[in-house]
Amino acid sequence: MTHHDSSIPSTTESGAPRESDAHSLSVGADGPLLLHDVALVQKLARFDRERVPERSPHAKGSGAFGEFVVTQDVSAFTKADFLQPGRTSRVLTRFSTVAGELGSPDTWRDVRGFSVRFYTEEGNFDMVGNNTPVFFLRDPMKFPDFIHSQKRLPDSGLRSNNMQWDFWTLVPETAHQVAYLMGDRGLPKSWRHMNGYSSHTYMWVNAEGERFWVMYHFHTDQGVENITNEEAAKLAGEDADAHRRDLFDAITRGEFPSWTLSAQIMPYEDAKKYRFNPFDLTKTWSKKDYPLREVGRFTLNENPTNHFAEIEQAAFSPSNMVPGTGVSPDKMLLARVFSYPDAQRNRVGTNYNQLPVNAPISPMNSYDKEGQMQYHHSGAAPVYSPNSYSRAYQDEQITVDNGWESDGEMVRAAYTLHPEDDDFGQAHTLVREVYSEEQRQRIVEPVIGSLLGGVEEPVLSRVFQYWTSIDQEVGAAIEAGYHAAK
Repeated sequence: MTHHDSSIPSTTESGAPRESDAHSLSVGADGPLLLHDVALVQKLARFDRERVPERSPHAKGSGAFGEFVVTQDVSAFTKADFLQPGRTSRVLTRFSTVAGELGSPDTWRDVRGFSVRFYTEEGNFDMVGNNTPVFFLRDPMKFPDFIHSQKRLPDSGLRSNNMQWDFWTLVPETAHQVAYLMGDRGLPKSWRHMNGYSSHTYMWVNAEGERFWVMYHFHTDQGVENITNEEAAKLAGEDADAHRRDLFDAITRGEFPSWTLSAQIMPYEDAKKYRFNPFDLTKTWSKKDYPLREVGRFTLNENPTNHFAEIEQAAFSPSNMVPGTGVSPDKMLLARVFSYPDAQRNRVGTNYNQLPVNAPISPMNSYDKEGQMQYHHSGAAPVYSPNSYSRAYQDEQITVDNGWESDGEMVRAAYTLHPEDDDFGQAHTLVREVYSEEQRQRIVEPVIGSLLGGVEEPVLSRVFQYWTSIDQEVGAAIEAGYHAAK
């Protein structure tokens, strides 16, 4: 890669020096992000407009409609109507790859997107997650840079293993997700045979106003199945749409795939003293500490009748919440709450929520008006609030029930460390205690293959150190195997 003048610091697009390329502005290290963080808003807004009309990440994918049925009573934890006993909801699910473009193969080694929309009587609720319970980053300031490192070089237009590993090894918080990605789960057999996770920590609020932190888990009822590197490469050449075809054909045959939704639920006060920071997207909660509680099951039983109208124009966003739910101080989640609808406004259009696939089933009374391709409107009713002509509006001063407390100076800093927080600890636990010996051995080959694909110094040496920090034995095997193959 071309080297540049290292004496010039990074700047905003207006030329002002950036205070940080790694940390967003928050109220205290664990507090909420701030809208007047010009650097973050500019970086995310600029990133959201890089691709038209293709999604920037998660471009390649497909999905289907179905039904969600509540099977267990979780009303003690949330008042959300669609999660009450006996409720059923129509759902839309979209699966995708993260890094690939629209025409890329379904079977590249990659994280898979796993987004679920619940059409509820209180509005749309979107859970926008992946097939892994963690992600590469904990601060959104790094997200555009991460996606750039997974895309293509500016000169050749080619993807670069060197660029990818350069970023990962310079940002060690990626280790947990990379350990997932290079393991068996990096190549799922099909979308039907993989789990989904919210990855982020969300909030539930019950009818008494009690608050809980929650992580969503969608476990496939078909069983988790993966494929080998050789099978993935063969499918990429023979049928780049293998996963899209598998889902569509299975539903056509009447083999409706289903997932069981469970939740890990943490009492509100526990977050302050838990051994890992529960809002760090690179971490999981131990199931021994917070066991899974079954919530319900959703089944996909209806293929789209028009892929573009119902899948490509589907506009998911974690900002789509309903009473009884909320977000958490997870910095990545807080940024996505802004960034997702902003990207949809650019990609689909200002009135994207008026498209049938995005429209809620609940009644609407919105003072948003006009904009590109407005279809539904309020006629001659007042377009402002307050008004004197009986159009309802809200004018209450309240304490919201799905918020949290925070205090501190405005800082650009990493999360406050909890007792067992570090970048490599949970990655090591995954590799050494969750993976079998055979699974550990299967990590080595794809890593070596990617290194042989053009990774150069000083990145190469950092990769060996990175994997040694995750697991001494696996790191040594990768280094020895690379030199033997070289």
